[in-house]
Amino acid sequence: MNDTKAASAGGHFAQALRAGKFVITAEISPPLSCTRADLVAKILPLKGIADAVNVTDGASARAHMSSLAAAAIMVEEGVEPILQFTCRDRNRIALQSDLLGAVTLGVRNFLMLRGDDPSKGDQPEAKPVFDLETRDLIALAARLRDKGEILPGRRIGNVPALTIGAADLPLEPVAGWSPVALLSKIEAGAQFVQTQFCMDAGLVERYVRRLADEGIPEKFRILIGIAPLRSARSARWIRDNLFGSVIPEAVIARLEAAKNPAEEGGRICLELLQQLSTIDGVTGAHIMAPGHDEIVPEIIAKARSGGL
Repeated sequence: MNDTKAASAGGHFAQALRAGKFVITAEISPPLSCTRADLVAKILPLKGIADAVNVTDGASARAHMSSLAAAAIMVEEGVEPILQFTCRDRNRIALQSDLLGAVTLGVRNFLMLRGDDPSKGDQPEAKPVFDLETRDLIALAARLRDKGEILPGRRIGNVPALTIGAADLPLEPVAGWSPVALLSKIEAGAQFVQTQFCMDAGLVERYVRRLADEGIPEKFRILIGIAPLRSARSARWIRDNLFGSVIPEAVIARLEAAKNPAEEGGRICLELLQQLSTIDGVTGAHIMAPGHDEIVPEIIAKARSGGL
């Protein structure tokens, strides 16, 4: 992680990143509910299992319980959140206010994202904001972390250590390719990355080796996005509809041939966790299981019992 004074403390997630252990994070979308118990039922199975749990921010451009409120409840319940912040819905004034509010409520980890366009959601007539781009949002949070100030230079007292993340797409590093976008996010102040789905350990190894040519893994933490796939059909949907997702045909073939595709998807996920743990430069994995998140605690527990 960036060697700053602000990065020298922090919660369990930050400490695990610095310690070099194989980190496993999970992800939940807050429920379409105004009942606390509905959220707690989703997060408690991950308590003490995942190193941290992402809270999505209007994923797929759909409304749900406030991500900020959900993250605050997670802090109260002893589940460390990584709060996703998107540029889509708020201008810089609202983003800064919510960032300060989140830190006040005990949130220390943030993943800065552009956000899905409203045209892809269930209210396509909604107007996007995009006052800031992702790099700007990272830089804004890093300014608070490192200098204790917000725009336009207003000082904030007693800012705790914050851990700031970004997203990336693992891809085949063809000749001449350079990780320009990721380098820009690191320069802005990001300390870790969680990638889009990549169910191909070979591709991950080649991708990270290219990042190593730029010295990225030496100063930055890389978590690869993976999934316990439910079926060949869901695997194809993810591959075809979620930009940058990598799911090899061999994985889909295993799911098609399986008597119980969901169980086979869990086995594939465990195998991939083991493979990722042996790749130099890979810090950990980020498990996303939309519509299938009940299986994630079991997978992480099995991985840990297997020595990860």
